[in-house]
Amino acid sequence: MVPLSVLDLSPILEGGDAGGALRNTLDLARHAERLGYGRYWLAEHHSMPGVASAATSVVIAHVAAGTSTIRVGAGGIMLPNHAPLVIAEQFGTLAALHPGRIDLGLGRAPGSDALTLRALRRTYEAAETFPDDVVELMSWFRPRTPDQQVFAVPGAGLEVPIWILGSSLFGAQLAAALGLPYAFASHFAPAAMMDAIRIYRAQFRPSAQLQRPHVMLGVNVIAAESDDEARLLMTSLQQAFVALRRGRPIQLPPPVPDFERRMSAGERAMLDQALSCAVIGSPETVRRGLAAFVERTGADELMVTSQIYDHAARLRSFEITARAAEGA
Repeated sequence: MVPLSVLDLSPILEGGDAGGALRNTLDLARHAERLGYGRYWLAEHHSMPGVASAATSVVIAHVAAGTSTIRVGAGGIMLPNHAPLVIAEQFGTLAALHPGRIDLGLGRAPGSDALTLRALRRTYEAAETFPDDVVELMSWFRPRTPDQQVFAVPGAGLEVPIWILGSSLFGAQLAAALGLPYAFASHFAPAAMMDAIRIYRAQFRPSAQLQRPHVMLGVNVIAAESDDEARLLMTSLQQAFVALRRGRPIQLPPPVPDFERRMSAGERAMLDQALSCAVIGSPETVRRGLAAFVERTGADELMVTSQIYDHAARLRSFEITARAAEGA
């Protein structure tokens, strides 16, 4: 089985708060480290009532300080929201504190809506310079030259692996051109997944960071003792996803029996498409599902995300997934 990593949105539970979400994040990271997961990534989202990882580099520092071996990183930093030098300094600081353990995944989406973009002092047009901004960011990590007047401290001369994140063909082409590893957001936008993988591998150019293409795919995994229990746990994610598509994001709600019957036909069709890269069920169902997904895609690595309301059930899901992967 290919290596497994974790994507955590630091979900704020219905009736809970960000403090509780961040405590759960650290607890899950320690759990994932013990289980042998390779990476623990956090994502930048703004003005989302159910996501506690908006200050992504701060949360990464929290997790890295509370663990010892697992790689910790961003999946991702939305670069159009930031000056590349600032991100180089932030992740240079993280790499100085935790050598060899920090990853930097970069996306070009804003991670927010138009009003939030205005509050961030950004515009949608900022995404148009994403390729140039990635190249600039990479340059800040190179060793300082004698005549260089502006440089990143910390940052210059530090090795911080950069990944390109995407849900379209654009990111695949950019990652291939720059010789960077590529993470595809198949856990919520799988439509272009197979085409993106094909283009990335076909167009990949080796670089100082990476000699061969490396594809990591996001996958929703809800694992429990039985298929029925897992499907019930899945309804929390389904509710949150429907609310997001309605333009009214919410905190992660508790599971609801028979939620699928309450949705409209359009909502069911939307969920079937958006969450098609999901493995839901018992240990054996998860084992077969993960093996089939890897066989179909040829993924080099899987990034598991698991939006489960009950924290103990979430910990158990990652444990079942790790054990199932060993037998896949």
